[in-house]
Amino acid sequence: MEIRNFEEADRPALRALFGRAGEGAPTASLWGHVESEAAVYLTPYMDLEPESLFVAVVDGELAGYLTGSLGTAVPGENARMERAIREHRLVLRRGPAAFFARSVVDVAGAALRRQPTAGELHDPRWPAHLHINLLPRARGTGAAAGLMEHWFARLRETGTPGCYLQTLVENRRATRFFERMGFHAHGPTPAVPGLRYEGGRVHQLTMVRPGPV
Repeated sequence: MEIRNFEEADRPALRALFGRAGEGAPTASLWGHVESEAAVYLTPYMDLEPESLFVAVVDGELAGYLTGSLGTAVPGENARMERAIREHRLVLRRGPAAFFARSVVDVAGAALRRQPTAGELHDPRWPAHLHINLLPRARGTGAAAGLMEHWFARLRETGTPGCYLQTLVENRRATRFFERMGFHAHGPTPAVPGLRYEGGRVHQLTMVRPGPV
């Protein structure tokens, strides 16, 4: 097993991996259109901040990755999502259109009940953020911890004060791992608009970690 920096030659394999990683997790697919999901959660990191992207190689093949941003190069998630909706014409695709219509209803319901809604964290204490994903066969190999250590080294090198990530309350395996890596829960745990897992609502969990010393 090897952890290393992303290289441009990895792009096709990493794009293929994106469609398979996270199998079995509640967020394996959000609105059922992998190309546009990659346009939000993978491609901008390859294009705009490749030096914060790390890959795990198991038995000679990519088996996991960590996309990170120090907080300036990659646009916010809302902007990336709006662009993907527009460029991929998601409102005209049955599955994604249903997801986003449900999202609108969920947000309106939360507003009526005066409940918080899921969203990005904007706090100068934790300006950086990350996404991490592995194939099932790479779990338990040390790949996830290795990816995290490379990310922490990146934060040290750049003097970044801290980082955050967002997962789901219901993803117990992930939350336990992040806690072992030094993250702790921060803020409310609102329901994620539009997203359902096994017929039920799921809830966003924001976790933060001070910069490594």
